[in-house]
Amino acid sequence: MASFSETENPSPTIFIPEDWSEAADAIAYDSVTSPPPTVFICGPKNSGKTTFSRHLLNILLQRYRKVAYLDTDVGQTEFTTPGCLSLTVIDKITPDLTIPCLKTPERCFFYGDISSKRDPTTYLAYIFALYDYYRKAYSISNSSESSRYTGLPLLVNTPGWVKGIGYDILVDMLKFIAPTHVVKIHISAEIKNLPAGAFWLDEGHDARVTLIEVNSARQDSLKRSYGLT
Repeated sequence: MASFSETENPSPTIFIPEDWSEAADAIAYDSVTSPPPTVFICGPKNSGKTTFSRHLLNILLQRYRKVAYLDTDVGQTEFTTPGCLSLTVIDKITPDLTIPCLKTPERCFFYGDISSKRDPTTYLAYIFALYDYYRKAYSISNSSESSRYTGLPLLVNTPGWVKGIGYDILVDMLKFIAPTHVVKIHISAEIKNLPAGAFWLDEGHDARVTLIEVNSARQDSLKRSYGLT
């Protein structure tokens, strides 16, 4: 298990606001008896999804030995070259949140474009296949295995295209993955944000999901968001 000292000062140039820290802690230590969380992070472009994902990954690694990371942002990939959709298992804390690093993914599909706009059907098919692999390999307990099986938490990072077809794709992802936690990041330009509440759920649908809404970390003197991915 990672020690807390490794993440005390993850990056001098990155500011982690209090509500981000509280959200990450609430997810990682929600319950000592519950299954590992599946966390879906969403929000418009430049809201800080990648930075929050890296911070949450470090916090989860303080409790879990490994964390699965499903990267669905083909334009700004985290551990692979652009144009790929991947599932990567992480076992080490990232000392500097400003520096991405390439890793060998557990599973990877070459989508071949930096936007899901070109072929949404194939894009979703690849994501669903990666999630199904995660479920079989790390989430679904086999009765013949040891009773100490605990599975791995899953962190899902998403693109910032949240309007039009991008919104429809995001809803399809949420319905298929059915996460335990959804982190929705807001920016100051309200028109660019996702709808309020659990926007992906059909009316009357009672899903057990924890919705956490936070603001973008970086804002100017007029409270306008800027500069994060």
